[in-house]
Amino acid sequence: MRRILPFTLSLFMAVPLLLFSTCRVFISASHSGLGPPRSEFMENLLDKTSEQNYCSLSGIISDACCGYKTVEKINDELFPQLHGLVKANFFKYYKLNLFKECPFWTEYGQCVNRACAVETIDETDDDVPEMWRSNVLGALRTSPAGPLFQPYKKCEFKEQDFCVVEDEADVESVFVNLLENPERFTGYAGASAGRVWKAVYEENCFNSAPTTNSLGGKSQPASPIKKTNLAGIFNNIANQPDVVDSDTCFEKRVYYRLISGLHSSISIHICNEYLNQTTGQWGPNLDCFISRIGSHPERLENAYFTYVVLLRAISKVSDYLKGYEFCTGNEVQDSEVKDMVNQLVNTAKSIPETFDEKQMFASSQSSLLKEEFKARFRNVSKIMDCVGCDKCRLWGKLQISGIGTALKILFSYDDEFFNPKVNPNLLTRTEIVALFNTFHRLSESLKAVEGFRHMYQQRVRETSIMRPHDKPKIIDVPPIILSNTTTFTNQSFYQLTDPRFIFTWIKHTCTRYLIQFYRSLVQRLEQWNIPIPTSLKVIDTIVFS
Repeated sequence: MRRILPFTLSLFMAVPLLLFSTCRVFISASHSGLGPPRSEFMENLLDKTSEQNYCSLSGIISDACCGYKTVEKINDELFPQLHGLVKANFFKYYKLNLFKECPFWTEYGQCVNRACAVETIDETDDDVPEMWRSNVLGALRTSPAGPLFQPYKKCEFKEQDFCVVEDEADVESVFVNLLENPERFTGYAGASAGRVWKAVYEENCFNSAPTTNSLGGKSQPASPIKKTNLAGIFNNIANQPDVVDSDTCFEKRVYYRLISGLHSSISIHICNEYLNQTTGQWGPNLDCFISRIGSHPERLENAYFTYVVLLRAISKVSDYLKGYEFCTGNEVQDSEVKDMVNQLVNTAKSIPETFDEKQMFASSQSSLLKEEFKARFRNVSKIMDCVGCDKCRLWGKLQISGIGTALKILFSYDDEFFNPKVNPNLLTRTEIVALFNTFHRLSESLKAVEGFRHMYQQRVRETSIMRPHDKPKIIDVPPIILSNTTTFTNQSFYQLTDPRFIFTWIKHTCTRYLIQFYRSLVQRLEQWNIPIPTSLKVIDTIVFS
């Protein structure tokens, strides 16, 4: 027994000293400014002397012809017009084939969450104009030899198209009221969602085999959708590349930024229309936004870039849109829509050029690059048929089609082609609906960023986060802490997110357990009749600094 005592005593002394040393390292780190990493924008925000606001970009948008602040002013004017326009019958009804098979892999991951479901409209519904119905459109294409005789069956796309265009005469397509199926959080995540975005970004790899070849036929089925936790959902959509090589040519850089900007816009909408699973209410989720966008400035920059590209496309096609017949069968509504479109395109055309499309595919050697650009974007539109959530598939297909329509306007036609009298069928109704709804989605994303910016600033004000030049503030700690400890002020829960408060809590927690440990040690030594050091006898009077 006596032989074991020295070892036991040494162990009792060494363990708490090691624990105390560890605590001191954390405490020193807190005072030296170490701790969890923070992004640059957050450091600027926490400094009251900084004029930079959270997620408030400034300067010229790279690869574009205007600045961030200019875009925000433009959007302040255009957003109300777009918001009213997409509520009109012509723009709120979109026809698409939601049930196409994934052409690249066998997709078993169908989302079972009811938030993934899409409410469709029967063609015979009174709200659907007769001129939009399949039997009317199909009759215009029927061969005299009968409907089964199709020697010139319509292709999925024309040479000028940058994406697969929805066939309005397709009997398998359905009408959807976009206002009744808003783009919002559905919980769709996991292997299926990750695989889709991985395939989309792989299309950014030029001079390599396209997805149709690299993925092969229908092999390696995706795993079924599993119930995922909040962090998993955040990481799933946050998992997008942020930086493109500065040496990348302009065309490839534009391609990447358009995809990234669309991804960012989708993420912003999901965070802005997020389901609080505790209250059952829909609303903005700041933590979701910080995780997916706020911590990645490049993603927000790309959302602005995609916005200016679509704005330039609408400006270029303005003359065609002014002469376009927006027919729904209701003359009063058609006239109102015509006036709203004219107002919007006049505003867009009055704005100085936001993007110079003439810089792209300008060299004599760029024809092959342009065809590859088209092929890859068409593949992206096909990848949308692999999305396992119907609502995500709806908005993915629509917005890819909207961007594809903008690219078609910018790079497939010169200005003289946009004469509605000479080329009345240059764009289909679904392309026009997709273009304006996609532009509205991006416009609404930029407005949502303003809301998240205010929410973040409000949180900072409420938490009163301590800064190095402020007077020391301490959070509440259990009353059993040292008797001469400074009185603590009441602070909100969010202060615990600040590393200094975390380290303060660790310090006092370590101190409390060390005191309890040494008191227990004194009692044990007394039981063993071992002389007790004087330093341990006065443990109650020790103050750990």
